[in-house]
Amino acid sequence: MFLFKKIVAPLFSPMTVILALLVGGLALLWFTRRQRTGKALITLGVITFALLGYGSFSDLLLAPLERQYPPLMMESTGGGPSSSRSLDSVKWIVLLGGGHAADPNIPVTSQISEESLARLVECVRIHRLIAGSKIILSGGAVYDAVSEAATFAKAAAILHVNARDIILEELSRDTEEEAENIRPIVGQDRFILVTSAYHMPRAMAIFNKAGLKPIPAPTNHFIKERQARAPEDFYPSSMGLMKAEHAVHEYLGLLWFRMRNML
Repeated sequence: MFLFKKIVAPLFSPMTVILALLVGGLALLWFTRRQRTGKALITLGVITFALLGYGSFSDLLLAPLERQYPPLMMESTGGGPSSSRSLDSVKWIVLLGGGHAADPNIPVTSQISEESLARLVECVRIHRLIAGSKIILSGGAVYDAVSEAATFAKAAAILHVNARDIILEELSRDTEEEAENIRPIVGQDRFILVTSAYHMPRAMAIFNKAGLKPIPAPTNHFIKERQARAPEDFYPSSMGLMKAEHAVHEYLGLLWFRMRNML
């Protein structure tokens, strides 16, 4: 099932769909008499590419995911301002993997993806604000010889996280497996769940379904309220396409999760 998801899901990504429309349209124009259909496919591909390339349109897709759970804007659990929920009794902080490549020729901070690095920094921030908390680093060695959790641990050491405060979960290949493998560690304890804001709705659904008690701490937000417009906002960009890719991937993941639970 894991391999099936990894093979099929990319077929529905915006870039795959756009390329299929353009290639299909060109093939009809060059090798058949179905000129109108070919032109229609190319036109649709170009329009889709242009729309998704603009951040404003992609933001409309991503915003409902990112804004479903507010960030954990805590400052202290020792008498200072904190979130509305008491976190004094929280022992665990769970960090979900977001991609890595254990290349020994580059620094460990570059071996984890930018997304994973943002998650790790947020995790460490919260850990330093909750005395006695333990960090569970999750992620297996899916397409790499070294697990993502182990790579996370090396990066955490650079950020001066004590090794005694780290627990590695190195078997999981996706979010569902992370929930299953983390459950024996945390039991029925409440814990803080750190992942990207756009991924949080699916992660919360999966962890709640597994009978766990996560407290969402979304990070790595792509949707940000800027005080003024910049010139580049009026041009399409790869960032817009990336936002669309993330949004479509998560909506497909949520749909797949709900369909499986309905069977």
